[in-house]
Amino acid sequence: MRKRHLIAAAAAAIALPIAAALPAQSHGFINLPPSRSALCGANAVPWDCGDIQWEPQSVEGPKGFPTRGPADGTICAGADARWAPLDNPRGGSWPTTKVTAGQQLTFTWEIEARHSTSSFRYFLTKPGYDASQPITRAALDLTPFLTVPYNGRQPAATTTHTATLPTGRTGHQVVVAVWDVADTGNAFYSCTDVQF
Repeated sequence: MRKRHLIAAAAAAIALPIAAALPAQSHGFINLPPSRSALCGANAVPWDCGDIQWEPQSVEGPKGFPTRGPADGTICAGADARWAPLDNPRGGSWPTTKVTAGQQLTFTWEIEARHSTSSFRYFLTKPGYDASQPITRAALDLTPFLTVPYNGRQPAATTTHTATLPTGRTGHQVVVAVWDVADTGNAFYSCTDVQF
């Protein structure tokens, strides 16, 4: 009997570190135009992104944005300290995608775990946004420029949404996309830098 307990204890001691080392279940992120998560996952920036390079699909945080959800300055990381490099504005040096006010822009999500979904929502920083500063609610237009309702449906593995970009923006701006999961208390956050 004692031998059985020792074997069980040894197995548990081995299994715990292995389970802790396994990556979180995959979810989704904006792949095109490249989000900060996608850029880090592709090693397309000249700085260390930390663990997000291995899990660009895992930026999950509390839902309810903008009234609840991640605190100001932690929005791009979904308030998860593991992904904090996504909140660092890098002095405004995140690579951008060139866009024009009023243009149609398609956002492509790479979804690795399909969840029952309430909606996808897209927010844009306000005119005059300072790209050297972290994303805050005060820096964002809190009315989404695109909302795509899903009413509990699951998105496809590759999901696209086309939006007309707002006018009145110049320079470096940031799109904050929020994928609201229907059956959990969380959402996925994805920040994409654009240059008007």
